Amino acid sequence: MIGQSFAGKRVLVTGHTGFKGSWLSLWLARSGARVVGYALEPRTERDHFVTAGIGERMAESVIGDVRDATRLREVVGRHRPEVVFHLAAQSLVRYSYEHPAETFETNVVGTANVLDAVRAAGSSLATVVITSDKCYRNNEWERGYRETDTLGGRDPYSASKGAAELLVSCYRDSYFAPAAMALATTRAGNVIGGGDWNTDRLVPDAIRAFEAGVPLRVRSPESTRPWQHVLEPVGGYLLLASRMLADPAAHAMPFNFGPDSSAVCSVGRLCDLAAKAWGGGRWEHVADTGAHEARLLALDSGRAEQRLGWRPLLSVEESVEWTTSWYRARFDGGDVAACTLRQITDYE
Repeated sequence: MIGQSFAGKRVLVTGHTGFKGSWLSLWLARSGARVVGYALEPRTERDHFVTAGIGERMAESVIGDVRDATRLREVVGRHRPEVVFHLAAQSLVRYSYEHPAETFETNVVGTANVLDAVRAAGSSLATVVITSDKCYRNNEWERGYRETDTLGGRDPYSASKGAAELLVSCYRDSYFAPAAMALATTRAGNVIGGGDWNTDRLVPDAIRAFEAGVPLRVRSPESTRPWQHVLEPVGGYLLLASRMLADPAAHAMPFNFGPDSSAVCSVGRLCDLAAKAWGGGRWEHVADTGAHEARLLALDSGRAEQRLGWRPLLSVEESVEWTTSWYRARFDGGDVAACTLRQITDYE
């Protein structure tokens, strides 16, 4: 069981009120970890963190901004976490075009603040910084990007994630001795799953349209993405951190956690799968007059497979089915906390 390594451990999760952070926090708490979260308020009352009652299962849920270095250092110093997962971020590409300075401040300066607080506390044995597959300079290659490929980013969000990777590499070399305080980064693809209500994301937009009985409006149905259920990368983060605790020097590096090639599919096909799984949804193509977004992007997860023994377990069809069933349970008045825990159990 992946979570067993964290039983009794003091764990900090930044961004715990967000989509991936809430799933990670619940999995850790379920495994017996003493989980402290640091993040902004949930965006809506429908967010996974709220509807699944995740805050009630944690040791403490601190509402704060990673740009507030003083508050962050106080919280980290008080709890002295043994394991840190840094997920707090501005995570939307189109929002980054409208708010570039905020995006860089949150994703780059915020990451520096977290690492400064962690090294000041001196208690962390393993720190995992979650960035994005968009940290790579996208050349529209058919092959998946590897951890040794060039970092970059045409839009502010992608550039901020590439910059965060460079910052982590600097901190690793300058301040984090692998034998004592291991520091790694992770890069995942387009993640789907229950409880994500962010704007301008395909699955949340689809669910809102399906609930309202109107067609989902799709800009680029031919674009391809490495779709994966949220439990795939979150399981990878947990596996990596557990290996870092056991052998810090061998795992202080970047890792990709992407789906296999069969899960890399077009936006249009994903919409078809989601509509079918919902039972009556539909979508339509509309002209894209907005900002640039990459049309082709995939990851090579060979390093994670070889060094960690990690591999994706769910097909794209299963990922969509698990995701849609969560939203359907919420729509039908079901127990979303029980649904989340059941999916974690099934995945393990």
